Amino acid sequence: MADNDYTFGTRNDPPFEKDNRTDYRLTARARAILELESGLPEEETPEARELVCGIRDISASGLCLSSGEPLSLGALLPASVSLGNHNEPFTLMVEVVWCRPNESEFLVGVRIIESDETAYVEWVEAVASAMDQG
Repeated sequence: MADNDYTFGTRNDPPFEKDNRTDYRLTARARAILELESGLPEEETPEARELVCGIRDISASGLCLSSGEPLSLGALLPASVSLGNHNEPFTLMVEVVWCRPNESEFLVGVRIIESDETAYVEWVEAVASAMDQG
């Protein structure tokens, strides 16, 4: 992982009314693909509706995303997160905990849900490794 893949905090962040995350956050060159709707299993090639989001910052427990559309609070969404120079994306389950307008987009805070079916442990290890290098 290169030193320029991650930085601590973001200089241009709008002030938050309340920040519930206790973990340190890193700013990363990354993107997340959220699965908003899954296709019907009986379809030959099920079509899912996906939303590609930029990532403003990351922590072991969550992400701040920039989204082209608002997301419903409490929504549980499968996510594929590509980070820095990791070859494979992390498959995660996220919960939308806040969403607010920001210029022409929306800022969305998601919490990563621990699940056996995801790369949760690998995600935590990757973020910890990035913190150690920061």
